[in-house]
Amino acid sequence: MDASSLATRVVDAMYNNDPFSRWLGIERVEDHPGKSILRMTVRAEMLNGFGLAHGGITYCLADSALAFASNAHGIQSLSVDTSIAHVAPVKEGDVLVTDVEECHLGQRTGFYHITVRNQHGKTVAVFHGTVFRTGKPWEV
Repeated sequence: MDASSLATRVVDAMYNNDPFSRWLGIERVEDHPGKSILRMTVRAEMLNGFGLAHGGITYCLADSALAFASNAHGIQSLSVDTSIAHVAPVKEGDVLVTDVEECHLGQRTGFYHITVRNQHGKTVAVFHGTVFRTGKPWEV
């Protein structure tokens, strides 16, 4: 099985068993080893008391991108350290897209930089994540 096909099968298995990502309305645009482009639209129930998207919304979108990108290599990987900077407000109706950069992929760890942009291409959040690669292959 080629790498692209494996990536799609792994992310299919993950997404189909991930009710939270589906509740968020996440759409998978591209699945590749080390890369996951996701898109979602911010809904009214995702807003906080200021009428802006709750910070957890961009965090969860980026976290899903981290999970899909790191596992798409075919090895089960789990996040061990993550952080996010919210750099611009996100409003109802905004369409958010992830851009994943795989900065390091080792035998036991991987490090990722994920940028979340709105429909205008403006960066709204920057996320960093480290994963532990268990060594256990996905059986898909």
